[in-house]
Amino acid sequence: MELQKKMVMNLLYLLIFLSGVRAWTGEIHGRVICDVCGDSSIGPEDHVLEGAEVAVLCLTKSGEVLNYQAFTNSNGIYTVAETMPESDRWDACLARPISSFHDHCTHHGDGKVGIKFTYNLPSGYSHTVRPFLYLPAKVPMYCI
Repeated sequence: MELQKKMVMNLLYLLIFLSGVRAWTGEIHGRVICDVCGDSSIGPEDHVLEGAEVAVLCLTKSGEVLNYQAFTNSNGIYTVAETMPESDRWDACLARPISSFHDHCTHHGDGKVGIKFTYNLPSGYSHTVRPFLYLPAKVPMYCI
């Protein structure tokens, strides 16, 4: 009986392998930064935001909508990755900042809150989203 189970399982693995279903892997990453002076450029006074929340919404080629949530690491970088069949791969995505848990840098820094993009990269490649900027509630005197 055990031998028959192993043979059936091996046959199933072989059929899946030969069926031509190819896996596709994609990755989206970006940074979240505190724009201390609010000048929309990254300078020595600015710093990364650890623990900031980012949402990524992707539409697949088959029409499915996938929603991801990510938090930034100690380098201010968030990453979303997925492996799926090639026919279901991402087609277009929208990345947007959700919140910053930093004490003084909590306001969205630019008018456009989300960034839309098409994802047409081959398997194994990653798309880099431009940094999301947060502003402090009070701009320091050295910025004025």
